[in-house]
Amino acid sequence: MTDFLFTVLKKEITMDTLRDLFVEELKDLYHAEKQITKALPQMAKKATSGQLREAFESHLKETENQISRLEKVFKELDLTPKGKRCEGMEGIIQEGKTMMQELDKSDTLDAALIAAAQKVEHYEIASYGTVRTYAQQLNLKNAANLLQETLEEEAAANEKLNDLAINQVNAEAMSGSKDENE
Repeated sequence: MTDFLFTVLKKEITMDTLRDLFVEELKDLYHAEKQITKALPQMAKKATSGQLREAFESHLKETENQISRLEKVFKELDLTPKGKRCEGMEGIIQEGKTMMQELDKSDTLDAALIAAAQKVEHYEIASYGTVRTYAQQLNLKNAANLLQETLEEEAAANEKLNDLAINQVNAEAMSGSKDENE
């Protein structure tokens, strides 16, 4: 926790304006999205539910479009699109990889994949909400609209995962667990 606070404080010290913070957060998101494009195919491959696999594959296409939107925001700011290491997303993705390694290909694995994916979505929802608000406050209307579009996609992806968990995957994992206990 101390290292995290130091990193946050260090950021505050080196950033003079809201625009500086906005750019740093965009770089963080850009790297996070790049990481997600590598993780989603692995998650799709591990999924036993066809609907879950399709959800991951569909979100990969959305993620590629989200990267394009971020590139448009960078261009609007006259900056070259580039990321900076997103440690938060690295941790979330690593946790998901560990889970995939620990669980066999099973209904329980699908439930764990959804949990991992929802952690990613929640991180993105928080991050995109923040940068969208910064863009609004900086009077960057086009950037704010692009970021809002991505924010809405992330919320919809989270809802889709939630519905899939509630209506299919978690019930299947429960019956799988029941069979193991009998």
